[in-house]
Amino acid sequence: MIEKMNKIDDIDRRVLDVMQRDAGLSQRDVADRVGLSQNALWRRLKRLDELGFIQGSRTRLNATQLGLDLTVFVMIRTRNHSIEWAEDFRKHVGRIPEVAEMHRIGGEWDYMLKVVTRGMSGYDAVYRKLTAGFDLDVVTGLFSMETMLDDRPLDVYG
Repeated sequence: MIEKMNKIDDIDRRVLDVMQRDAGLSQRDVADRVGLSQNALWRRLKRLDELGFIQGSRTRLNATQLGLDLTVFVMIRTRNHSIEWAEDFRKHVGRIPEVAEMHRIGGEWDYMLKVVTRGMSGYDAVYRKLTAGFDLDVVTGLFSMETMLDDRPLDVYG
């Protein structure tokens, strides 16, 4: 990771910062904001992508407008910690479309999932899919009442 960080300069960081804040900008607009020609910007973007600093781009949707009005952080504890079990569980969870994020975590819990769904019946369906065929020690849901900070840009200068 340190090696990759040494391969980018302040202009690369400005490019990354502008792009993560608004991926809908044209290359001309990004180039203007960072003081590059379009060709120079294109070469930098290609290099940053090849180095793995850019992981695609997508349109961010409004979950509430789509009727996805419930966000649940699901905390999971398991007795099985083998690499094979973890990979099988990751694949299983990956087949549940309502799971927006999955993290293996340290501390009291083993996994944390972010589930975005339609109401309590939607969460119940996710819960049933999640626990089907897996011996999970403890599964509990923490229900979000309000999103106060979300999808903030990364500090590319830090």
